[in-house]
Amino acid sequence: MGSVTIRRVYEPSPQGAFRILVDRIWPRGLSKEAAAVDLWLKEVGPSTELRKWFGHDPARFEEFAGKYRAELEGSEAYGELERAVAEHGKPELVYSAHDTEHNQAVVLAQMLDAG
Repeated sequence: MGSVTIRRVYEPSPQGAFRILVDRIWPRGLSKEAAAVDLWLKEVGPSTELRKWFGHDPARFEEFAGKYRAELEGSEAYGELERAVAEHGKPELVYSAHDTEHNQAVVLAQMLDAG
């Protein structure tokens, strides 16, 4: 499938990038115009229960990633993400978490690049 990039939703993307928001909840303090999101796939974000359990604790990231992959396995939401990525030349997964190394977009990019 080609390489997928990830970026915080609060940061601008290069011209021509197709921005896919992968958060279940809209980013705090950001208008839709400022977010410049082309597609919001809220259902591909981790479930509320998993998100709350993880709490962005880096020590829980590996376990979070495994549980998150299990949630996505065979899901319609992940299939929709795969189709969107395949249809656009410069797909970017955007997210709102402060931690750039331990978040759902990292897991999704790994899955898409492996897929």
